[in-house]
Amino acid sequence: MSLSLVQSRALLGLEATKVTVEVHLANGLPSFTLVGLADVEVKEARERVRCAIQNAGLEFPTNKRITVNLAPADVPKDSGRLDLPIALGILAASGQIDPGKLAGYEFAGELSLSGELRAVRGCLAMALTLMDAAATVRLVLPPGSAEEAAMVPGVTVYRALHLLDVVRQFLPPGVQMPPGQESAAELDGWCRMLPMATTTQALVPDMSDVKGQSGAKRALEIAAAGGHSLLLVGPPGSGKSMLAQRFTGLLPDMSADEALQSAAIRSLGGRFSLAHWGQRPTCAPHHSASAAALVGGGSPPRPGGH
Repeated sequence: MSLSLVQSRALLGLEATKVTVEVHLANGLPSFTLVGLADVEVKEARERVRCAIQNAGLEFPTNKRITVNLAPADVPKDSGRLDLPIALGILAASGQIDPGKLAGYEFAGELSLSGELRAVRGCLAMALTLMDAAATVRLVLPPGSAEEAAMVPGVTVYRALHLLDVVRQFLPPGVQMPPGQESAAELDGWCRMLPMATTTQALVPDMSDVKGQSGAKRALEIAAAGGHSLLLVGPPGSGKSMLAQRFTGLLPDMSADEALQSAAIRSLGGRFSLAHWGQRPTCAPHHSASAAALVGGGSPPRPGGH
């Protein structure tokens, strides 16, 4: 079969928009063309995918005209998250894996030149999008990203360490991997991630660490109880930052939905950590930060200020 379709997601603001990776192999002058409003990182996937497939012991169709379309064409695509879908599309179009088995799965992951999978940002947002849509799609993600997505209830997530770990799951019926390739794929490289038991109880700086400052602490308590904004003014070293960092300790614990939404925003910026789960975010922007930088900034804009 010379045409294959692989499903993935692209990050657009706070949403993970569905992307179909269409791969077509045709006779003609050998080439590798990638279209569909791809950013520089995505266009560089051509070299990563070629090396990863060859170094994994698989066959790259060097004598074919390869066309990869990332649909829809009007949605910007960035980062290396589409490396794995592109590689699987080429393998499916060349008959090395079964295209029919790919239905019902969505893939994301950056490939190293050896075929190992590297984590990508925004996987928690991908899982949240599937949960909101009540979709039965299964996610296949690299290590690090799979642990993030597994925190979302009701979403089936598989973790793969290497390209061969994924290929082994989608071989055509009756086809076995050659001995050399089978040994390269780790036995535990492919596994289903169990739903992670999350708690919103987070360790935050405690107000008991502050000595004195009775007036300031009283103001913080009133602001936390009433949901008011607060402005701290004083000379350097008077304790403004210390009090602000401990202000979150006065607020109630985040609900599961609030923790997921906060973690998803951190994941979109590549700043999510399991150690910060359930912890209300606290930022310390520089006094010279612009209004755009406070809400994220960048081109294209990304949520979450520093």
